Amino acid sequence: MPAAASILLLLFLFFPQHASGAHSPEEEYKNIQEKMLEQKKRLSEAQEREHSILGEIDEVNERLGKIESELGGYKRDMGKTEAEIRSVDAEIEKTRAKLDRQKSWLKRKLRTIHRFGYSADTIVLLLSSSDVSQTMRMIKYLERITSHEHALLGNYRKDLEDLKIKQGRLQALRANLKVTADKVRTKEGELADQRRSKETILDSVRHEKAARQKVLAELKAASKRMLDIITESARTDTYTATGFARLKGRLLWPVDGRIAVPYGTHRDPQFDTPVFRNGVHIETAPSADAKAVFGGKVIYAEGFRGFGQLIIVNHGSGYNTLYGNLSEIFSKVGDIIRENQVIGKVGMSGVLNAPGLYFEIRYKGKPLDPAQWLRHRRK
Repeated sequence: MPAAASILLLLFLFFPQHASGAHSPEEEYKNIQEKMLEQKKRLSEAQEREHSILGEIDEVNERLGKIESELGGYKRDMGKTEAEIRSVDAEIEKTRAKLDRQKSWLKRKLRTIHRFGYSADTIVLLLSSSDVSQTMRMIKYLERITSHEHALLGNYRKDLEDLKIKQGRLQALRANLKVTADKVRTKEGELADQRRSKETILDSVRHEKAARQKVLAELKAASKRMLDIITESARTDTYTATGFARLKGRLLWPVDGRIAVPYGTHRDPQFDTPVFRNGVHIETAPSADAKAVFGGKVIYAEGFRGFGQLIIVNHGSGYNTLYGNLSEIFSKVGDIIRENQVIGKVGMSGVLNAPGLYFEIRYKGKPLDPAQWLRHRRK
């Protein structure tokens, strides 16, 4: 059996015997079998990893999107709490300044009373005058003074109570801010872990040729599936509209950003392999709004392997636009949407490993260069 002999020869070349302590042929054969099983196990794991690489990237992107959304919510809560703290701080300062003025007035009043030695006897003497008119005027004067001072003391007490309430509110806000800040730190830690997880996956793809080829084949299959969806929609959907074709070079941008990966053939930044891109990757801010570039009808709105959450819009006359790498979708299949309507939130781009939108324009299924259709922007 020449083939078997060749295999044994190769095995012995890869797993040579040591010069000393040689094993029996049976032991050596058993050792080789164990090593072969280990190699098969590793190969199986590698093949399984290659097979699910796009799925892994999508899952990590989905987790990243959820964490970023929660983190954004906590940060907005922090901003509101911090603004409220500043407002309460300002109110407390005003109240303290008012109390200081009232306290100063009361101190002056007490010093005056002490200096002139006002007492009940003095008031009785003043009221014992034989001049009735003068006495009546004195009574009214004293009533006004008493009423004014009573009101001042009442306001002083009320302002003290108000200050105590505001200080309690400030303490509660600061405690709430600390809790929210702890949540932000926790979410930032989770975000960093997920990003490292994704980077590990991408590194394995970059350095394993078989994995790169597998991913690119899956992306090609995904692109064909997109074409099938568009073709089927064109065959069965009765939606009609015009006007898209006249907008070449004047089309609205789907997000605020820059084209980081262009349309056409180029070296893929993720896989370091020449590929053809049917669309563009637009780098943008995290959780940016994705907007429809033109009015139309939604024909697809759900997850799509390799492209995250995906929306496909039919604009009539054979034109379709595709919006991929979304973390959230705000439209559903069958929705009629208007130009510049927000249809979702941007998530993490699988290609850029950064926030970004994947955007395609197709005419009767054929991809077009979006850069030739979008409005020119000054750099």
